[in-house]
Amino acid sequence: MALDQSFVGRTYPPTPAYEVGREKIREFAEAIGDANPAYTDAEAAKELGHPDVIAPPTFVFAITFKAAGQVIEDPQLGLDYSRVVHGDQKFAYTRPVRAGDRLSVTSTIEAIKSLAGNDILDIRGEVHDETGEHVVTAWTKLVSRAPEEA
Repeated sequence: MALDQSFVGRTYPPTPAYEVGREKIREFAEAIGDANPAYTDAEAAKELGHPDVIAPPTFVFAITFKAAGQVIEDPQLGLDYSRVVHGDQKFAYTRPVRAGDRLSVTSTIEAIKSLAGNDILDIRGEVHDETGEHVVTAWTKLVSRAPEEA
């Protein structure tokens, strides 16, 4: 069943603040194999003009995808998550994510398309710090695969 086009433009409430920790940044950098010292050494980050360690660009996916859960779990939308695969991800930064940031995400459904029986859902996550400053916009594309015909 195709997703309801009337959901395009629907915005969900901001998430509770997520506090970005140095250790989480370090663990993430290690997990992706990025040895950039700005991710693990506060002094190296300060030499680059940052107040503390910064996170790799894809770090924010963890909180934006969790925020997209509000969309995914919306019973009115009717998305069958058991059929969903991650289609694409992109980010547009105003500034890097830094240790100590307290970030909230507001998710909006940007587009719903049907293609060959598959539903394609585009979700935009606007990430702001606790002062309201924009940090990054993340776009997540989810593909709900068409049911297999019997």
